[in-house]
Amino acid sequence: MDTLIAIIVIFGVLVAVHEWGHLFVAKKVGILCREFAIGFGPKIFSTKKNETVYTIRLLPLGGFVRMAGEDPETVQIKPGYEIGLVFNDRHKVRQIIVNNKAKHPEAKVVSVERIDLENRLFIEAYSDDEDGLKKYDVDEQCDLVVDEKAEQIAPYNRQFQSKKPWQKALAIFAGPFMNFFLAFVILVGFGVANGVPQNDAAIGELTEDSPAREAGLKEGDQVTAIDGKEVENWEDMTLAIQEHPNEEISVEVVRNGKTMTVPVETSSRYDEFAEKEVGLLGVMRVIEHSPLMAVQYGASQVYEVSMLIFDVLSMIVTGEFSLDYLSGPVGIYNYTGEAAALGMAVLVQWAAMLSVNLGIVNLLPLPALDGGRLLFIIAEAVRGKPIDPQKESMIHFIGFALLFLLMLVVTWNDINKFFM
Repeated sequence: MDTLIAIIVIFGVLVAVHEWGHLFVAKKVGILCREFAIGFGPKIFSTKKNETVYTIRLLPLGGFVRMAGEDPETVQIKPGYEIGLVFNDRHKVRQIIVNNKAKHPEAKVVSVERIDLENRLFIEAYSDDEDGLKKYDVDEQCDLVVDEKAEQIAPYNRQFQSKKPWQKALAIFAGPFMNFFLAFVILVGFGVANGVPQNDAAIGELTEDSPAREAGLKEGDQVTAIDGKEVENWEDMTLAIQEHPNEEISVEVVRNGKTMTVPVETSSRYDEFAEKEVGLLGVMRVIEHSPLMAVQYGASQVYEVSMLIFDVLSMIVTGEFSLDYLSGPVGIYNYTGEAAALGMAVLVQWAAMLSVNLGIVNLLPLPALDGGRLLFIIAEAVRGKPIDPQKESMIHFIGFALLFLLMLVVTWNDINKFFM
């Protein structure tokens, strides 16, 4: 249950921050955002504020911001249609009742002759209580009411397609950017609260009954070599020690300006990733407390995690890639459980890594992802005109279907690994 709560909270925050990036920038450039959704499928919560409906949906597999103009309008009113009109105090149409007009006795029923809800915002129509053709001005925030559900109209200047390529690109890029920024903020906060682990090969705190403590090593010792092999940083030292599980090794250290060599009998633990026993000394890194170092730590960790993910993705090009390098919902659930079991500090760092991963994956140049949409915007900027919206929508739909299929395959692979 703790793992389930952790995964819901972490993914809820990561998705909400990602989609908020899209929402914030889209609104800033004047795009009407009809819905901000966390999850997919049936709605379980809904509220409207400032033109946007905020929803939580049943399937926690992502989220979306529905921007006007990204998809063709589903309701089209043609000449000859009978509709109901409800007016505001400025005598502009604030509601257009498309059907179930009997439920709206306050509405004026008219027969449409001409209508423009994108550019000039007017309706020309005939009514029983007036002679001749009459023109009605339509409010920019007018709602179309279909089956008792209201949806605000989208004048062309409020639609995604009406914006300049750079404005559309900013609105799309803002989502992944917020994931990188969130990871940075999380890691800076971690560094401020817990201190920043140093990368030099200095011994920090020693665990109780550790091989290092029993051998006489002390906090502050600077390790310079393991079994005669020089080490320059913490990673060098760790890798050298891991190569000698349950063995006696010589540890060369500098203490108070003097160099000494200390024999140490290592302990061991089983490394699930390496699938073998690895050596341990029972020492921790030196921790420094500094806000400036925390900022540097946050930036460097985001960069390093990004490079690790790109290294895995590069294996696709080299042919070394395997589905085992990917994890679906089951794999992420299991890893989150392991992180939660190791404590809040590890769980927070894991959340930051997931946020970076979400940002990078969304920037991949694949249909249905933000990177794929950015490709279409770049193509528009180069061509001087957008790709046919229907063709683009079809490509994104096919891309989404293929990504969903990939997720199913990866999930099945995760299940097989879990039960093996």
